Amino acid sequence: MRNHVRNVIAQSRTARYLLRPMLASHLPLRAKLSIYKMYVRTRLTYAAPAWYALVSETGRKSLRAQQSLALRTISRAPRFVRNQVIARDLCMESLDEFIRRLSASMFARADGARAQHLRGIAPYHRRPPDVRGLPPDLLEF
Repeated sequence: MRNHVRNVIAQSRTARYLLRPMLASHLPLRAKLSIYKMYVRTRLTYAAPAWYALVSETGRKSLRAQQSLALRTISRAPRFVRNQVIARDLCMESLDEFIRRLSASMFARADGARAQHLRGIAPYHRRPPDVRGLPPDLLEF
């Protein structure tokens, strides 16, 4: 998953770079947060319910850093202000919470679908504690 995380980070960096004039401008905070959610966070979380559980903690930390950099740019906070304080003041949920909510919504829609083949398509699996590979029940055919 390392290559995928690198690709996602590169895409979000590019979007952040291109949008920096707007994110660092004097627009209202609400407008800048909407721009971030539409253009940067969507790149960070595209299809995340499918792959985020397989990402290492280092990869997750890198993804969280991308959100923190964007929020710091939006708020124009100095370096000594903690990322958690910025996120709290902007009423922004963490990337992990957002992906968890996104996954729960997606799985609930799949379980409630009319099509029988979508129901129970992806049961929730935790990442194994040893982080060496996939859980054994995912490897069974």
